[in-house]
Amino acid sequence: MLISPSILSADFLNLGSQVRMLNRAADMIHLDVMDGTFVPNISFGFGLISSVARESTIPLDAHLMIVNPDKYLERFAKAGVRMLSFHLEAALDAGRDPAELLRAVRALGMKPGLAFDPDVPVEDCFPYLDETDYIVVMSVFAGFGGQKFIPASLDRVRTLKAEIARRGLPCLVEIDGGVTAENAAGIAAAGADILVAGNAVFGAADPEAAIARIKGN
Repeated sequence: MLISPSILSADFLNLGSQVRMLNRAADMIHLDVMDGTFVPNISFGFGLISSVARESTIPLDAHLMIVNPDKYLERFAKAGVRMLSFHLEAALDAGRDPAELLRAVRALGMKPGLAFDPDVPVEDCFPYLDETDYIVVMSVFAGFGGQKFIPASLDRVRTLKAEIARRGLPCLVEIDGGVTAENAAGIAAAGADILVAGNAVFGAADPEAAIARIKGN
């Protein structure tokens, strides 16, 4: 499995050193981008993302929790993002075809992903699997770090992986929310390929060791 630590939980006053640590220990860097409208929280923008991109030697994995994600795709690509997911709900609420947006992400040189909250039926993403490189199964509700993992997410991952396998697609499954060293093995066993972890990494006394524990090393 791959580990994508979320810098939403990082110490921004020491972000450079923390990015360098992630370069050594992680597989990618997760960027939780929130606008205060789609979710009731605000995180960070393009200036910080560009700074992280200059320091990072591993891919930036941006998770957009914003309305009208189509307006900013080119700017994320220019900022150095290499993987970009947006919420199915946000695209539909904006009256946009999710498949069209996924193709636009790919055309900009980024890997397209589709995210959805725990109250969205997992089957709602099935029509778009052919267009995605990865699906983000939210195991908490989008908007805040530090939430507890929702156990029913494991069945959602299994259902999604079964459909991907049935269709012979290369799509990966990323799980986001409440991942810890204690539940990581079970999440991976359910079929998740990428695990996003925030507090479990940056809330630890030794974040690099915490990543190793999540990986099972």
